[in-house]
Amino acid sequence: MSEAVSMITTVTLNTSVDKLYLVEKLEDYTVMRVKKVSNTAGGKGLNVSKVAYLLGEKVSALGFAGGFNGSYVSSLLEAQGIRAGFTRIQAETRSCINIRELSTGRHTEFLEPGAPVTHAECDEFLSGYRETLPNSQVVTISGSVPAGVEVDFYGKLVSLAKQGGIPVIVDTSGALLAETVKAKPTMIKPNTDEIGQLLGRRVQSRQEVIDAAWELHQSGIPYVVVSLGKDGSVMACEEGIFQGITPDIPVVNTVGCGDSMVAGFAAAMARGKGPEEMLRLATAVSTANALTMQTGHFEQEDLDRVLPLTAVKKIK
Repeated sequence: MSEAVSMITTVTLNTSVDKLYLVEKLEDYTVMRVKKVSNTAGGKGLNVSKVAYLLGEKVSALGFAGGFNGSYVSSLLEAQGIRAGFTRIQAETRSCINIRELSTGRHTEFLEPGAPVTHAECDEFLSGYRETLPNSQVVTISGSVPAGVEVDFYGKLVSLAKQGGIPVIVDTSGALLAETVKAKPTMIKPNTDEIGQLLGRRVQSRQEVIDAAWELHQSGIPYVVVSLGKDGSVMACEEGIFQGITPDIPVVNTVGCGDSMVAGFAAAMARGKGPEEMLRLATAVSTANALTMQTGHFEQEDLDRVLPLTAVKKIK
């Protein structure tokens, strides 16, 4: 009998091929010559996959993938050592283009809508998800959904994971987040606007953020994490409220820092760490991501340097 493989399972329903174009200066109404192109497997959950793998975890990436682009996304992940367990769909997986001006550092993004999926394809995904759960230590669910996916779909995924005793982290927004919190995931990571929408009031000051996070925790969500920007983040949990404080280091790129934080939390959960160590690792990984231009990536030497400088204090 073969031994079961324990892993982090990431869910990215709106996958994409992310294309980075480097140009000297973006000009209107003319032919632009691209200096360099970089293609990566895109989607918030796939950023989580890549960072969790860099942290030394075994990772299985689930989602929808269709056509040539879908096969390409799978091959990019497999080349990095990540298991691609995508549900194949008829529609072509989208592409998202980011044009970066070398002369100014400015970005212009073109984000295609997600390829629509059918009810049958959603059912097929659920079947594969159920098969993957017994080998999952932690499940992460990230980002938006393509057309054809019902607003309560994430809630179903949360409920299935909880039935198996598997912690599940959700990082999404809007109606998806509002519907998913009803299933009481193990952790959510809203920003200040999103947490205000969940509670039906404006949340602005640091104290209002702390009170809102505690209120959501008290509603039945074990861990509620909210970013405080340059002041780090707060986490409300059974043990109290903690603040993760980032070291004062010059930032290169903040894109993907939230996804890296989710990966840090997932890895810490998989290792059985307590809340303070979870928050310390997640904060340090997010900071290390900010020190590189590549999204969903960190250099080990940066993490080794940042981790001892990352503080966690109990504030309630």
